[in-house]
Amino acid sequence: MDFDKILEKCGDAGRYQYLILLLLGYIAFTSTVHYYSQNIIGFVPQHWCYHEELENRTHEEIAAIYAPFGSRAACTRLDNIEVHEGVYNVTVSSQSCERWIYKYDYGFRSMNVELNWVCENAYKARIGQSLFFLGSLMGTFAFGMLGDRIGRVRAVILANQCGFVGDFLTTYASNVTQFSAFRCISGLAATANYYLMFILVLEFLAPKLRNLAISGVLGLCFCLGALVAPWLSVLAGNWRIYLTFSALLQLIVALFYFVVQESAQWLITRNNVEGAIARLKLIAHFNGRQVPPADFEAFQRYCTAKRKHESQQSKATLFDLMRTPHLRRTALIIIFTFMLTSLSFNTISRNVEGLGMSPFVVFSLFAVVVPPSGFLQGLMQSRLGRKATCFVALAGTSLLACALGVCQSFESVQLNASLLLAFAMPTRLGISICYTTFSQYSSELLPTCVRSRGIATAHLAAAAASVTSPYLIHLGTRWAAGPSFILTALLLTAALLSLLLPETNNRQLPITLEDGEAFGKGESMLSFDCWRARDDDVLKQPAEELKLNALNGARRNTSPETEADADAEAEA
Repeated sequence: MDFDKILEKCGDAGRYQYLILLLLGYIAFTSTVHYYSQNIIGFVPQHWCYHEELENRTHEEIAAIYAPFGSRAACTRLDNIEVHEGVYNVTVSSQSCERWIYKYDYGFRSMNVELNWVCENAYKARIGQSLFFLGSLMGTFAFGMLGDRIGRVRAVILANQCGFVGDFLTTYASNVTQFSAFRCISGLAATANYYLMFILVLEFLAPKLRNLAISGVLGLCFCLGALVAPWLSVLAGNWRIYLTFSALLQLIVALFYFVVQESAQWLITRNNVEGAIARLKLIAHFNGRQVPPADFEAFQRYCTAKRKHESQQSKATLFDLMRTPHLRRTALIIIFTFMLTSLSFNTISRNVEGLGMSPFVVFSLFAVVVPPSGFLQGLMQSRLGRKATCFVALAGTSLLACALGVCQSFESVQLNASLLLAFAMPTRLGISICYTTFSQYSSELLPTCVRSRGIATAHLAAAAASVTSPYLIHLGTRWAAGPSFILTALLLTAALLSLLLPETNNRQLPITLEDGEAFGKGESMLSFDCWRARDDDVLKQPAEELKLNALNGARRNTSPETEADADAEAEA
């Protein structure tokens, strides 16, 4: 009796599964608030150089005085201001600004405002934000290792506590050194606080819940987190109070230790079958199921036989993958394309300033387009296939980014919020489709034997590339269209690279390195699934299921005593 069968008897779609789905939704919500906090605390409202003559004037009058200086108004210091018959005569000072007058957006005082990190000092906030991504890179690796050593539950809790400590310490930062160090600590949780819980939940869910339920919960909670984050900061009114809220949300995850059961499959890999059975019994009790002791004994025999079988098999490594020419080429294309896609996603989703509208409103509008992106992705993949969907999404988003850059090139258009949003929102929709589509597509291209390690390597490379995202956004303060044009080049490159990969839709996916080396060999760049004749489709059953069916057919007359050995062979 394998794990899926014993889990079905204990309940794989019961009360416990709905509980951990709810907790996964909470993690998705808090991780979204945590991720976007680095962007929100750095919002820069409209500002002008301070002058004593401007103290008692309205923001509209100050804007009219500085209007002749255009985009340089925020950092231009005036030496003398005279008014003659309603006309302002000003003299520009040769000295740099030391104080500013801020027009607070919804009354929110950001970190950049409080520490005056604007104009020449605006780069300081970007350093801290880039170190946040560096922390994410280290946290993804470190907590992934910890998850295999100390268990999934403890690793999830520790990751969220790093986020709590980092956000809480950031509220006391008063210089760029402190801010950068604390944001790096906070970044340790940026990815690990979510994906470890995702793996844990996936292991306890019935197959029928793994697609619709997880996708629905994550889509709803990610959208809710992105909607709540900006308005939570408005409610707080100050960046320090907002970060305190974000920290407390992560502190609550420590209570998961008393509710969430440790991964039974992880316990089995640590040769702790008794511990796995104890967790399964607790889940069965929570779900109101009665499981005979004989079933647990059969499961224990299966685990013993499987471990004995696996000890006799040699395991493939990433170094073995690099010795296969065709598969090595595929893996390198996946890593580089994922780096470009991830960098573009982090830049577009966080670049909410300079669109002629309050960044709080833009943030909310960007969040609204996330759920439809999942629907469009599913529709396109079912009609076009993986490869065509990936190419169309990347190429289309690059064209939208280019159109947005063209609009931002003209100062007269930079204040036309409607026109800018007409291109910015479809670009945000497109990059969501790009990121989720390529994440799924890349996981199907790698053989089963190295899939987890290969995807982990791609995510680490993507986190490293995302370190440059804050500086790319900062470029927009000097050249408004710069980020959009660079993103156009990045996405177009990713689109062309995706054409070099084989189609996976309706194909038997590779299991071994030999399968991966032969997979897609000889395919042309334009071999899309939507262009193939339907009667030539390959059987959609994965190779694992075909092997299992063959084994089941061969063992119809197998005795119960050898059933565990056969199950272990089928699993392997």
